[in-house]
Amino acid sequence: MTIGVLGAGAWGTALAQMVASDGTEVLLWAREADLVDEINTRHSNDTYLPTASLAPNIRATDDLADMAKLDVLLVVTPAQHMGTVLKAMPSHPRDLILCSKGIEAGSGRLMNHVAKDVAPGSEIAVLSGPTFAHEVVAGLPAAVTLACGGGETQWDRIAPHIARPTFRPYYSDDVTGAEIGGAVKNVLAIACGVVDGLNLGQNARAALIARGYAEMLRFGEAKGAKPETLTGLCGLGDLVLTCSSTSSRNFSLGKALGEGQDAKVLMSDRKTVAEGAHTAPVLVELAARHGIAMPIVTAVYDLLKGDDPGKVVKGILARPLKAEQEAAG
Repeated sequence: MTIGVLGAGAWGTALAQMVASDGTEVLLWAREADLVDEINTRHSNDTYLPTASLAPNIRATDDLADMAKLDVLLVVTPAQHMGTVLKAMPSHPRDLILCSKGIEAGSGRLMNHVAKDVAPGSEIAVLSGPTFAHEVVAGLPAAVTLACGGGETQWDRIAPHIARPTFRPYYSDDVTGAEIGGAVKNVLAIACGVVDGLNLGQNARAALIARGYAEMLRFGEAKGAKPETLTGLCGLGDLVLTCSSTSSRNFSLGKALGEGQDAKVLMSDRKTVAEGAHTAPVLVELAARHGIAMPIVTAVYDLLKGDDPGKVVKGILARPLKAEQEAAG
């Protein structure tokens, strides 16, 4: 079985190195010709993952036609560009493992719906969980959810080819739940970064994670996700990780906002994508459409529009008192 990775950012590079760690040949697609040359000649990716020394059995290309010949593709392009990249690639039946976390702006579609539309001959799976790229590329232990739209047949076909001694996938058939966990946690990580930037303390961050998780569950239920999926690695597990460390791009963005930096400047200067900034406005719109209370997500959206962080936090704290387990948050 031939394996490729679409996208040579930090996470795509880490996944390529993880798959290649047992000697498997991996083809890694990058948009930038100079990055392709660096990977092939120096076995490094100084722009996106400078800590990595890449295996020689990773080969890079900037030609999507090369990727079209492969049996399995891990898709790690930014969520908002995934459909465009897949559409530009020659059609061929294959397994697509979606590793990008987000919701398409404009349409409000999850990534698996986008992929099915532009690559109808492919079988879709979603890989999501608590994983920092620099730890995975270093060979430190990690566990993820691998949600297979093709059920156990697809799992049996692809899981052995991406499982490694320090990278353990767990099976799920809930593609929707796996995607929602990854998308919503990015927005909540921005909120937790704001709490850190404002020096509001560990109590506040723990409360925010718990109340944010309630928002994730409400949204997931409305979209057909299984609650047990969101209690697992791709939901609660990923949420705890990314809400607790500046290694998270979304947390770092929120921290900078809490410290008073300008949202537009932060977004324009960032080399890597904080997907939560793109997901927040889509989530707010979808939540309103379905009548789902998501005050923390809405607060992040307000911050990204330029509202004062202190004022936004005061607004959340001033919300009416209510039972913790009420359906509306």
